[in-house]
Amino acid sequence: MKKTLKVLVADPISPKGVELLKNQGFETVEAYGSTPEQVKELIKDADAVIVRSETKITADVLACAKQLKAVGRAGVGVDNIDIPAASEKGVVVMNTPTGNTIATAELTFTHMLCGTRPISQANASIHSGVWDRKSFKGSELKNKTLAVLGMGRIGAEVAKRAMAFGMKVLAYDPFLTEARAKTLGVEMVELQDAFKRADYITVHMPLTEATKYMLDEKAFEMMKKGVRVFNCARGGIIKESALVEALKSGKVAAAGLDVYESEPLAKDSPLRDFPNLVLTPHLGASTKEAQESCGIEVAEVIADALNGGAIRNAINKPSIDAESMKQISPYITLCEKLGLFVQQISQERVKKLTIKYFGKLGNIDNKLLTLAVQKGYLSKISENANDVNAPAKIKHLGIEVESINSNAETDYSELVEVTATCESGATHGAAGTVMGKSAKPRIVRINAHNVELNPLSKCVILLLNDDKPGMVGTIGTIIGKYGCNIANMTLSRAEDGSVALSIYELDTTPSADAVAELNALDNVNVVRVVDFE
Repeated sequence: MKKTLKVLVADPISPKGVELLKNQGFETVEAYGSTPEQVKELIKDADAVIVRSETKITADVLACAKQLKAVGRAGVGVDNIDIPAASEKGVVVMNTPTGNTIATAELTFTHMLCGTRPISQANASIHSGVWDRKSFKGSELKNKTLAVLGMGRIGAEVAKRAMAFGMKVLAYDPFLTEARAKTLGVEMVELQDAFKRADYITVHMPLTEATKYMLDEKAFEMMKKGVRVFNCARGGIIKESALVEALKSGKVAAAGLDVYESEPLAKDSPLRDFPNLVLTPHLGASTKEAQESCGIEVAEVIADALNGGAIRNAINKPSIDAESMKQISPYITLCEKLGLFVQQISQERVKKLTIKYFGKLGNIDNKLLTLAVQKGYLSKISENANDVNAPAKIKHLGIEVESINSNAETDYSELVEVTATCESGATHGAAGTVMGKSAKPRIVRINAHNVELNPLSKCVILLLNDDKPGMVGTIGTIIGKYGCNIANMTLSRAEDGSVALSIYELDTTPSADAVAELNALDNVNVVRVVDFE
């Protein structure tokens, strides 16, 4: 009987998301408001866990999870999840990048408007019984320059709204292309240029080592006097102590924050002392529409991951849609087998894996293929290697991985070549492609020898021997003597006729005695057994 998979919903999501999980047959445990210790207990037998921003999935929590496969974040930011620890454990982490796009963009623009017209302050004044029109003079957005730092989905939506108000938009994003910037109608600039030219600055980037304190004392020094600054992305991108000093000095005329370095915001935080700083308690996704959308989306990605479908919105694994996966799946199998093959023919310590893609394969996103090579390489030498933890495990072994798209011509329209470079400088490599309408994977070259080898066979034995009469018969006799049936055979001779590479696809793995007898033959130089299963 098939085991029922358990999904722990640690933070509140839309009831429609919970209902979706239950309808798909998952044991769905709603444990809102659990303490860290309670989460550790509940996660022990969970196959997946869903969180928002409240529950922290730390390394300690992950250490308690015995069968966890996926973590889903109902929202964009994943700084409450230990990504390296999850990757090390082979747990895929996914988020919902589209669900709160409009909600966060609209909140950002609300902050911009409040920083332009002192609506919040005027509202507080009139509620206190005062009628004071003179103290709340504002400004206009039209003809002002806005710098958007991070031109992803949310940044693009903010830019669209800013242009509707007649603003000029500068965009800083290391991954933004000229073509995309032209489509969006924004001007690409470098970060320092954005700081110097902007009247308004808003950030829409994840919190990483590169973005932490992106707006610090030096950044504020470069800005115009009277600049307005806003952050509805991640706390820590703006250095709060630097913002406090910039507000005190008048360098920053107004600001708005929805996120903070530490949440909830401390009662004695100096940020609370500035009437021209509008503060909201992390409301970016707090709309009815966004909550429902994120709840449904996170349930869908978790269900797909547990049911063996396409992995979507993965943070620690390349994602691909189902249709694209169908197209490249034969190459994924091939790449896994190439990695496994090269590992087994390399008897020395390997320091580098080089993966080259030729022909049409050089024109696609081949991250998944590179990942497959690493996973295959590890399959016989590392426990529980999977699509998520393979890069970390390879790195721990001290192996460098290089992926190259090559324009060189080959005999095949698509070709993948994997080469292992050993510490001694010796190299061992194999290349493969897929053939025919059924897209069967084939290894077509081993080192300098052209071959045709089926990597879906159970086992192969490779022999490099002197090219002399009778060798094939002698080798075949020994293999048969030990009860191994030969399913197929390939022979490749060196151009000078001195040595030959013979490959025997076998139905069973040869015994140690069989391999020893083959190694003892006078004219045999190398014997390697490769187990493809």
